[in-house]
Amino acid sequence: MKANLGYFTIPVADVARGQKFYGGLFDWHFAGGADDRYAHVDNTDPPGGLHKAEPSVPQVWFRIDDIQAGVKRVRELGGHAEEPSQSPSGWSSACRDDQGSQFNLWQPAAGY
Repeated sequence: MKANLGYFTIPVADVARGQKFYGGLFDWHFAGGADDRYAHVDNTDPPGGLHKAEPSVPQVWFRIDDIQAGVKRVRELGGHAEEPSQSPSGWSSACRDDQGSQFNLWQPAAGY
C-alpha cells in the first residue's frame, strides 16, 4: 500500500500564541476562520495545523486510498487500529505499530 504524509497537527496550550511562534519561526500563514481550538496552516506541504491540547508531540496522518484495507493491514502486521471514523475531511483511524508508536491513517474526502 502506497502512503504519503498527508497531514500533521501540533498540540499547543494556546492556539493564538502558537500561531505567533510558528508563524515567526517557519513563516507559516494561517487560514482565516481560526478559533481558540484550531488554526489551519495554509502554506505548508503537506498541510497541517495547530490544535488546542496539552503540549506533547505532533501527530501525523498518512494519506491512503482505502481506509478499510489500511486498518486491516495494520492489524495483520501486529499493530492496533481503531475502527475508522468519518469527518468532513474524510475517514481516519488512530493506530499504533507493533512496538506502540502512534500514527494515523487518513482516506481524504473529495477535495482534500
